[in-house]
Amino acid sequence: MRIGVRQPQVRAFLTRLLKAGLAAVDPVCAVRRNVKRVDTIIQVGRRRYDQREYRQVVAVGAGKAAARMGAALENLLGNRLGSGLVVVKYGHVTETRMIEVLEAGHPLPDRSGQKAAERLLGLVRKLAPNDLLFVLLSGGASSLLPMPAGGLTLADKQKVTQLLLRSGAGIQEINTVRKHLSAIKGGRLAAATAARVVSLIMSDVIGDDLEAIGSGPTAPDHTTYADACRVLQRYRLWADVPARVRTHLAGGVRGAEEETPKPGSSLFRRVQNHIIGNNGAAVKAVAQAARQSGFRPLVLSTSLIGEARGAAKSFGAIAREIVTSGRPVRRPACVVAGGELTVTVRGSGRGGRAQEFALAASLEIAGLPKVWIAAFATDGTDGPTDAAGAVVDGQTVARAQRVGLNPHELLLENNAYRFFKKVGGHIITGPTGTNVNDLHLLIAP
Repeated sequence: MRIGVRQPQVRAFLTRLLKAGLAAVDPVCAVRRNVKRVDTIIQVGRRRYDQREYRQVVAVGAGKAAARMGAALENLLGNRLGSGLVVVKYGHVTETRMIEVLEAGHPLPDRSGQKAAERLLGLVRKLAPNDLLFVLLSGGASSLLPMPAGGLTLADKQKVTQLLLRSGAGIQEINTVRKHLSAIKGGRLAAATAARVVSLIMSDVIGDDLEAIGSGPTAPDHTTYADACRVLQRYRLWADVPARVRTHLAGGVRGAEEETPKPGSSLFRRVQNHIIGNNGAAVKAVAQAARQSGFRPLVLSTSLIGEARGAAKSFGAIAREIVTSGRPVRRPACVVAGGELTVTVRGSGRGGRAQEFALAASLEIAGLPKVWIAAFATDGTDGPTDAAGAVVDGQTVARAQRVGLNPHELLLENNAYRFFKKVGGHIITGPTGTNVNDLHLLIAP
């Protein structure tokens, strides 16, 4: 882990906090905590499954943490696990023995993802009622399993995803549309198999909404085709999406397309959806690590949403309050928040929500002494960059001006990556093997 902080003590402290947060949501540990096996009995949460009642045990999945979850399940079940297939983002591969690991595109779906989704769907369709299917889900699954509904193409889904990602729409809104363009999402994966289904889920969604995590392939879906249309209209994208998408969604509204399985459907009697890790666990671990280091931790929220620039203003206001009055927490202070912010892209620069938050925060704390603000994507990838996030202090703006950069202009261009590449402050981890939203920290020693 490389953190662009000049002060060794602050760098060491921030490294300690981020490592504590990641350790708390390590997929291998999460599987071990939540799945137990004694002889032929597999226990997940409070439910027990006797392997003698099942012909075979199979595992499928998708997401940035899916390979590590699969490796943990292999170690737990040994030769009782028959076969499996999981799909991960390029570069997020973990060595497995029985579960095949495929790579695909994220956040934009690609042809590799479509081929993987076809294979995964074909596998689960062959299973019988006396088979046990583990589904391993984590953040990124929506993009990694692009299986267009009938009449649609991968190019259609790519175009819609790209438009939604640039629109400022929230993840739940994006997934509402995705679910109604897919043959897998919105409970359709569970509907496609006759097997008993156990989904182990690393949540990257605020509130752990099962319908939204990976677009809920094994969860009931309360949204409708009409809701999907409203999302596109709300963000003024209806005229921009491909004509086939408009035709498909409009047909769904008229009842010409089958709706996603809804709450109360009998098919979910054979499905267990079990959360094994989330952002709250990471935030709690960061706060505990801060306390152990002699800081006063304050957990601000585990459901931080909204525009990154707006959240940065709030963090800046808290920083100024700590410096001037010691409220809401006295130094040495560590304010922690988790969540998933959004960025409405209006410029042509590079970056991600964590880097944009940090760049905006640098303007809010310019000149403040001994204050650092950091934002960190727990999967190790912030937007389409090699950075996990960034950290700023009261002198970041001054350093930028000395090298001829205008932070305001780069923020308007959504070019936070270039800013930190020139000024310093990037947090670099590489793929972490997990994904539970982002962490936002304010440190005032």
